[in-house]
Amino acid sequence: MFGGRLRVFRTAYLSLVKFLEGSLSLIDEGSVEYFVKVLESAYREGRKVFVVGVGRSGLVGRAFAMRLMHLGFSAYVVGETVTPAAGEGDVLVAISGSGRSAAVVAVAEVAKRLGVRVAALTSYPDSPLAKLADMVVVVPGRTKVSQEDRWEVRQLMGLHEPLAPLGTQFELVAQVLLDSAISELMARLGKDEEDLREFHANVEV
Repeated sequence: MFGGRLRVFRTAYLSLVKFLEGSLSLIDEGSVEYFVKVLESAYREGRKVFVVGVGRSGLVGRAFAMRLMHLGFSAYVVGETVTPAAGEGDVLVAISGSGRSAAVVAVAEVAKRLGVRVAALTSYPDSPLAKLADMVVVVPGRTKVSQEDRWEVRQLMGLHEPLAPLGTQFELVAQVLLDSAISELMARLGKDEEDLREFHANVEV
């Protein structure tokens, strides 16, 4: 109907799936365990959880905040008009592939001064954001500022830039990691899909 043929769609799709599958072995499950425990404690103690990210990482963060809300968390996206004040003992989940996004780092700095626990999701454990954070989950993936130029290293890491531009791999892995953390929280809090449905929006556009 439209003419022509898809040129790279299938190759790109399979490349992303392969990278996603391989990324699990690169994730430190101990850091994920700590992250989940902090969130579980926040829920049980009635603490607020804030999520911040910019660009596509921000969209991943919004999806995570929504699922936290469905679980019954007091979850908010930084920058929204209905986001309340943060206080000591609350949690900030800061998402930045590079760990250098100015807005995210600035929010983390303010949060630290307020006594908020900062959890960073980034590909760079030595980044400014990671150094600020109380806990870091290193998320594998090429970011938009990746400067790994050696072909053999890119090949070993599964980095195929033309098929996964800018930060696509980081954002994809971060999304799946956070959704998997939601599943873990559901199990620990004894919640099922019906519990989540109770908090799902019923006044929608």
